[in-house]
Amino acid sequence: MRNSNEFNWPVLFAWAGLATFGLVAIYSATQGEVAQFLPEYIQNNFMRQSVWIGLSLAILVAIQFTSPRTFQGVAYLFYGVTIILAIVTVFAGVEVSGSRSWLSIFGLRLQVSEFLKLATILAVANYLTHKRDMTANNVKTAFTTIFLILLPAVIVILQNDTGTALVILSLIPVVLFWSGLPYGLSLIMISPAIIGYFTVIGLPFGITAAVIIAVAVLFLQKSRWYSLSVLVLGLVVIVGTEVGLQHVLQPHQRARVEAFVNPSLDPQGAGWNVLQATTAVGSGGVTGKGFMEGTQTQLRFLPEQWTDFIYCVIGEEFGFIGSSILFLLYTFLFLRLMTMASNHKHPFAQLVIISVTFLYFTHFVINIGSATAVLPIMGVPLPFVSYGGSAFLANTIMLAVCLNLDLNKRSFSIYR
Repeated sequence: MRNSNEFNWPVLFAWAGLATFGLVAIYSATQGEVAQFLPEYIQNNFMRQSVWIGLSLAILVAIQFTSPRTFQGVAYLFYGVTIILAIVTVFAGVEVSGSRSWLSIFGLRLQVSEFLKLATILAVANYLTHKRDMTANNVKTAFTTIFLILLPAVIVILQNDTGTALVILSLIPVVLFWSGLPYGLSLIMISPAIIGYFTVIGLPFGITAAVIIAVAVLFLQKSRWYSLSVLVLGLVVIVGTEVGLQHVLQPHQRARVEAFVNPSLDPQGAGWNVLQATTAVGSGGVTGKGFMEGTQTQLRFLPEQWTDFIYCVIGEEFGFIGSSILFLLYTFLFLRLMTMASNHKHPFAQLVIISVTFLYFTHFVINIGSATAVLPIMGVPLPFVSYGGSAFLANTIMLAVCLNLDLNKRSFSIYR
C-alpha cells in the first residue's frame, strides 16, 4: 500500500471492531436455541456475513491503490448507471420483506439502493465542487443539488423502501450547509423533517416546532419573509402529515406509526415489535445476560434480530457495558472521519467524507432510535453490524473511498 505510514489505521480498526460486534450478534441471533425457530437459510447468515466481510476487506485494500481523481472522474457515470439499475429494480427486482430493492445479477442478489447512496454522494460532491456560489441570493445550485438527491430517493420509494429513501434525503441539509448555504436557509431545508416528526407525535407538538423554527430563522436571517415562509411551509407539512397518516399510508405503515406513538394500544399486533425490542434492551441491565443467553433473542421474540433489531441482541446479551462499547466505536469512527474531512484541502474530498460520515450517523440514529422506541420502525440496518452483504459491501466501499482520499490528501489538493 502506498504511503502506508500515513494510512488511517485507527479507522480500519474501528471498522474491524464493528464488524466483529456484528458477527458475534448475528451468530447469537441465528444459532443456539433460536435455530429451531428459523429456516436453514437464516441459520447460514453468519457464514455468509463472514464471506462478505472478507470480500469487503479485499476491495477496501484494492481501492487504496486507486488514484483519488478517479472517484471524481467517474462520479456522473456511476450515478447514471446506478439510477438506471435502480429503475430496472422497480420493475424487475426481487421482492424481500415487502421491498423490491434487490436485483439478481448472475445469481447474486444485490441491493442496488445501497450503492446508489455512494453514487449520489460522489455526483453531488463533484457538482458542488464546481459550483461554490451557494448564497442566500443564488440558490440555483441548492435546488440542483436537491434534485440530484431527490431523484434517487423517489426511485427508492417506488421500491417500497421508505427507510433507505429517508437516509438518502438526509444528505440534503448536510451537503448544503457544508457548501456554504446560510444557517437560516439550511434550517429551512430541514424544517419539514423536524415539523413532520413532531406532528406524528402529536398535532400540538408539530405546531410548536413550526413556530420555534420560524423564530429561529427570523433571528438567523433577519428576514420576516423567510420566517413567514417557514410558517407556511410548516402548515403544509402539518396538514400533509395528517392527511398522509389517515389516507395515504398503507395499513401496515400506519400501524407502525401508531405503535411508535403508543405501542400499548395493540401489544399483540402493531405494537409487538416495539414492546419486544424495548424489553430486550431494558432486560440486559449493566452487564447483560451473557452470550447466547438472551431470552428475547433465543426464544425468537425479537423481529429481524439479525438485521434491523440487532442492537437489541447486543443490549440484551451484553448490557449497558456492551452497548457503551458499541457507542464508543461509532463515536470514534464519526470523529475520525470528521477530522479527515476538516484536514483535507480539496472540496470534493471534504464533501464526500462528511457526507459518508453523516450517512453512517443517520443509519446509527434511525436504527437505534427504532430499537428503543425513540423513532418509528423504519427498517434501516446498523452500519457494519447488521446482517446484509450488499449493505456491508457498500458501506465498506464508502469507507475505503474516504480512506483513499485521506491517504492522498497532499497530492490530491494539487488538482483542486
